[in-house]
Amino acid sequence: MKSMYERCCDVMPQVANRATKLGIIDSDGCYLYTEDGRKVLDFASGVAVNNLGNKNPEIVEAIKKQLDTMIHVGHNVVYNESYVELAEKLVELTGGDTKVYFSNSGAEVNDGAMKLAKYVTKRPAIIAFRNSFHGRTIGSLSITGSSSSYRKNYEPLMPAVYWADYANCHNCPFGKIKGKCSMECIKQFDSIFAKLIAPECVAAIIVEPVQGEGGYIVPPKEFLEGLRDICDKNGIMLIFDEVQTGIGRTGHLYAYQTAGVKPDILTSAKALGGGIPLGAIIAKKEIMDKWPAGAHGGTFGGNPLACAAGLKTLEIIERDDLLENCRIQGEYFKNKLLELQKKYPKYIGDVRGIGLMVAMELIDENGDPNPEITATIKQKALDKNLLLLICGSDHNVVRFIAPLIVSQSEIDEAMDIIEEIFNDFA
Repeated sequence: MKSMYERCCDVMPQVANRATKLGIIDSDGCYLYTEDGRKVLDFASGVAVNNLGNKNPEIVEAIKKQLDTMIHVGHNVVYNESYVELAEKLVELTGGDTKVYFSNSGAEVNDGAMKLAKYVTKRPAIIAFRNSFHGRTIGSLSITGSSSSYRKNYEPLMPAVYWADYANCHNCPFGKIKGKCSMECIKQFDSIFAKLIAPECVAAIIVEPVQGEGGYIVPPKEFLEGLRDICDKNGIMLIFDEVQTGIGRTGHLYAYQTAGVKPDILTSAKALGGGIPLGAIIAKKEIMDKWPAGAHGGTFGGNPLACAAGLKTLEIIERDDLLENCRIQGEYFKNKLLELQKKYPKYIGDVRGIGLMVAMELIDENGDPNPEITATIKQKALDKNLLLLICGSDHNVVRFIAPLIVSQSEIDEAMDIIEEIFNDFA
């Protein structure tokens, strides 16, 4: 009998290739169960979607309850209770001075956020960052700078996109040493505005408050504060792409709260819908109020099932104090990785992260990126029933995306596997 992977190869294009060949028949909490009888510790979380673990029973029940009244009604046509209630909850949790527009995915809300900024400012240009990832639609791909393979054969993309360097203190693009720089990552905008695009022509700067696919890069707070100042001085919208950082991943509901820097517009998706596709554009009221009917839309945004799942997700996070668990377990996890780095400094060049957005960067004997050993670690971990994902523009970062419900014992289980792999290398 063919495996699920083999069957997919018969009917799907190569673009649908997966990070693994696993066929999953069931899931529960931090674990996946495969068609060949394996129990796999899931530290991928559906790429930061299953923040409450797999098949959370309360979310399942919320979806079933919603099924009894409606599956889809169309938010361009009518209103429904879960749709309105979730928007009210998100406004409450983001300071009470915002409004919400629902879509389906991260790429879609990033497209929508750029449309909102362009519409309100009546300016053409967007500034994005190298090594960023914002999605794969033509619009979101135009501001994605982490891999040329994503963009290959799709030119021309959206025009009037300009590039800046992200604040990566471990591998500073300006050749500086952490703590001994003059914030060249902020000063670069003087040159951008003088030589490439006048600030009064820029609608928005879009940035991940922690770079995800680019390598789980945590910038200094001063970087985000500097972007906020630049935008305020020049009438530019600051957009935070919180698709991966949102819904508790950094120890607060959104990373802007962790950093203490509030954007004009933020985008949320992935974990927002508790496993059902759901995205949201959340922006200041005065901005949203300038976006008239017909300026944006979509068929499935705010789907009742997704909104019901989203409401239950937020309720559980708040009730069970999972943000605190995220901070505690994330610190524990990072410290365990730092201990491992001390044992194997010739392999592990950096350990970084915030909350349960944790990663280790792999290097070779010259200190250069080592994608080969990174891929080996990922595969050996999977052979030992630990599911991990790789990120980083050089494909040399192992990221650990444990659910917010993770326990210390489950982190220890993962670390035992990782240590065993490094012991084998040694």
